[in-house]
Amino acid sequence: MKETEYYRISGKKEDLRLSSRILEETIQREVAHGHRVIEVEAFGQHGIGGRLFKADGEAVRIRIVGHSGQRTGSLGCPNTEIEIVGPASDDIGWLNAGAEITVHGNASNGAMNGAAQGKVFIAGNIGARGMTMTKHNPRFEPPELWVLGSAGDYFGEFMAGGVAVICGHEPQNPESVLGYRPFVGMVGGKAFFRGQANGYSKADAVMMPIEDTDWDWLVSNMGTFLDKIGRPELFDSLSKRSEWQMLRAKTPREKMSKSKQLSMAAFRRDVWDRELGKGGLIGDLEEVEHDAIPVITKGELRRYVPVWEHGKYKAPCQTACPTGIPVQERWHLIRNGLVEEALELGLKYTPFPATVCGNLCPSPCMASCTKHDQYMTPVNVRLLGRAGLEGVTPEPAPASGKQVAVLGAGPGGIAAAWHLALQGHEVVIIDGSDKIGGKIASLIPASRIAQATLDSELDRVRELIPDIRLNQKITSKEFSRLKNEFDYVVVATGASKPRLLPVPGIEKAVSANDFLEAAKKDEAVCGKRVVIIGAGNVGCDVATEASRLGAETISMIDVQKPAAFGKEREDAEAVGATFAWPCFTREISEQGVVLQDDDLMEADTVVVSIGDLPDIDFLSDTVDTRNGFIKVDEFNRTSDNSVYAIGDSVAPGLITDAIGAGKRAARAIDAAIQGKAPEIADPRPQIDKARVSLEYFDPTIKSYDTLDQCGEECASCGRCRDCQICVTVCPEAAIQRFDTSDGGYEYRVDPARCIGCGFCAGACPCGIWALVPNTPL
Repeated sequence: MKETEYYRISGKKEDLRLSSRILEETIQREVAHGHRVIEVEAFGQHGIGGRLFKADGEAVRIRIVGHSGQRTGSLGCPNTEIEIVGPASDDIGWLNAGAEITVHGNASNGAMNGAAQGKVFIAGNIGARGMTMTKHNPRFEPPELWVLGSAGDYFGEFMAGGVAVICGHEPQNPESVLGYRPFVGMVGGKAFFRGQANGYSKADAVMMPIEDTDWDWLVSNMGTFLDKIGRPELFDSLSKRSEWQMLRAKTPREKMSKSKQLSMAAFRRDVWDRELGKGGLIGDLEEVEHDAIPVITKGELRRYVPVWEHGKYKAPCQTACPTGIPVQERWHLIRNGLVEEALELGLKYTPFPATVCGNLCPSPCMASCTKHDQYMTPVNVRLLGRAGLEGVTPEPAPASGKQVAVLGAGPGGIAAAWHLALQGHEVVIIDGSDKIGGKIASLIPASRIAQATLDSELDRVRELIPDIRLNQKITSKEFSRLKNEFDYVVVATGASKPRLLPVPGIEKAVSANDFLEAAKKDEAVCGKRVVIIGAGNVGCDVATEASRLGAETISMIDVQKPAAFGKEREDAEAVGATFAWPCFTREISEQGVVLQDDDLMEADTVVVSIGDLPDIDFLSDTVDTRNGFIKVDEFNRTSDNSVYAIGDSVAPGLITDAIGAGKRAARAIDAAIQGKAPEIADPRPQIDKARVSLEYFDPTIKSYDTLDQCGEECASCGRCRDCQICVTVCPEAAIQRFDTSDGGYEYRVDPARCIGCGFCAGACPCGIWALVPNTPL
């Protein structure tokens, strides 16, 4: 995008100063929208112009007017050019990674502190500790700091790379262009200066004559510097070779030349062997060659070795998902343009990607995202779920000839039937209702799920499982017949018997299920004042429906802190529902709910929402129960080997818990049909979140708009992104990428080159590399 004038951003809004974070987010947003030439009116905000990586490599020019705060241009990118019209505060160019920054005035302390690339041009003097702790990767140009005037104390402290040029024009101190104790701890880089540099650390730096190549570099770049700061007229006065000096860091050998310490070889020869004999105490047994061993060892002498652990661990999102959906694998497919494959992978785990994953699920995957550890917004899995409407049903396996009856057409029962059908087994769904979908279809308000979305996914279910028998009441006799007729039976009848309070007047109340079912049909009777006993998520659904039906005051009470959370609670609060606890109901009267402390909560309608119990009277004696629920093992097998149970008939839970249990039971039945023992679907442990490097991802994103954006911002915990950052950062070029015979890839380490430094493990975004002790050592 070409612009002929600056796009202006103010550091104030409605005469109030914006925080540094808000201003940075504003600049990032405008760069992402295509603006490349921006003027910022600053009011002391920090970090202006840093991290502008959203420009896709295009040049971005930032002009700052007003008062720039600390760390202007920090973490600046190579595509960024920053101009400060005036002086600069502390740490200009801090951790610079390639930006070019021009200051039309003085700069205070810490100029170019910790920089690795880029250039900073100062049209005046700088304060203390300029050019400290810089570094230089030989693969890139070194960082440069140009100062027209002089520098303050401790200049170049612990400098490890880069070039500094101090011109000494009108210096603050004519006797020395550098302040107190410059170049202490200097280990790399060099500095040109015009004038005197008294008191520099001679233990760390050495004065050198300026060679022709160095002089040519200085003069050729001097013109650029002076043009940047608007002082080209100074070129002749600043280009007199006799006035310039150059200083560089001493080499390790030069630093050791005056040391009185013995080398290890000298100690062994002159002390150890002389006192104890050749080889010391075990000289007659020792066969070690005393040749020089490099300080940095390779091969079997490494203390640690890097291991590529792609796929060894599950991502936190997958671990948290009750259905076990490999979310990170789906985002990997999205990143590689394989959208259809990503949607199909979702359908291999759930028949309800849009209805549940995209709308009804509270998204424990997003709640567990590693990004929360750095207060970053997790990628929006709901977008991927909603896209599942376009997914194509996976191809079923060949018919096995085995028959399975699934009792219950709710989300859990449908999930079990779905996976059994995909495994090639003949499935019949039997339900006492007149439609499939269970509570999703009959109770959950339309405000939470669009009817068209649910209908579309239920149609997909009917295509895969045509034998669905409705209005079929399950009795003990019918259950026994089904056990004899089918190879296996899955009980997924849910919990439909409401729990009621043993208090006087309970007959005046309505259960949450009855209220929601009537509301779904627009047949519910609702007064202006509603009290809901039980402040869970189902109670919140009651509140939103009551509001839709005309309730003016809605009170939700509980004996403990309300269990409601997520969107359900947000929706209830949005319609004005209030929460109160602890509240103990004594009776329900014509006036409302009477509490144990005699308080009266006036109500025209009272709804009880304290949970439900399963109706499992039809079960045979071969199926054990406990506290009114069916007893199962970790694979959802009951005490009867031909009967499995899932969902709310086993224990209360989320819709996704029921779907996950349906998949688990289907896998176990399939294993039994094949004569195998059931296995945990994915026994891998979760990756340690500390292994994942979030520095590569945008912390300013507050919401996600597209699947592509989510795919790029997914940290891919435990799953290699194939970014080759490890190859790039390896200082010994010891890592290579290889294609594998199955169409995949792997990264291998050459032991002859690897020094076990761990750069690969430290730099990997996804936590794939581990540094482990070297077994031979």
